[in-house]
Amino acid sequence: MSDPTRFDLDDRQRAMLAEMGVRVWWPKRTVEAQTQVQAETPVQVLAAAADVALPASAPVASPLPRPAAPAPTPVAAPMPVTEVLVGKPLAEGVDQMDWAALQATVVSCRACDLCANRQQAVFGVGDVQADWLVIGDPQVETEGQHGEPFVGQARQLLDNMLKAVGLSRDTKGEGGVYITSSLKCRLPGSRNPSPQELATCEPYLARQVALVKPKVILVMGRFSIQTVLQSTEPLGKLRGQVHSYQGVPVVVTYHPDTLLRSLPDKAKAWADLVLALNVVRG
Repeated sequence: MSDPTRFDLDDRQRAMLAEMGVRVWWPKRTVEAQTQVQAETPVQVLAAAADVALPASAPVASPLPRPAAPAPTPVAAPMPVTEVLVGKPLAEGVDQMDWAALQATVVSCRACDLCANRQQAVFGVGDVQADWLVIGDPQVETEGQHGEPFVGQARQLLDNMLKAVGLSRDTKGEGGVYITSSLKCRLPGSRNPSPQELATCEPYLARQVALVKPKVILVMGRFSIQTVLQSTEPLGKLRGQVHSYQGVPVVVTYHPDTLLRSLPDKAKAWADLVLALNVVRG
């Protein structure tokens, strides 16, 4: 009778324990026996260790399924391409347009970058047959979009200056005045207009002058002076003289925004108004 404390492990059981990490004493075997154990599959080894007969036709276990690949990160849909509101040339025939056609052309103009943020064009207000035509520097948009030149305190000061010489933007005929801007769009932020922007709008301004046929043009601000007189001379050197634009006398003075910051210049601006008044009176 065999010793009950002795465990005789065959090659299959030893292989199974080795797979499980259990170290056992393994007597030296022949090369043929080791080759036979290595040739057997892990499934056959485990079945033998459990004393379970493995049918000849038993299917070999499939490998464990691989974890599913992570779902691709959603990619945001591309933003729709918006229409670029620049790059179109100035409309042809501006110098032949009537008031309605000119205003419609200005409102839809896309000849420079300023149109991209335009809400309302700054065309002009007042009597279109007035003796006085006032041209002001373009202003930055600080009080919302306005379709009129001169806004805020600058408008109030201008109205008071015009009233002092008997003029009003609301008057028709004698005592009337037409007011416009050298640039037909508000400037974004606080930057100055570029020479290209001023040059782009100049044909509109020239046509307004031709349609109004004023007796005098009062130009307020250095950028409007650059547009009308094509000069970069300091405003102080151009004051006190009568210049010309399309055959119309021109008097230059300070913009109301400048006068609000520099009160002593108001006396100079009054002298400029008197000069313009004398031009109208002949």
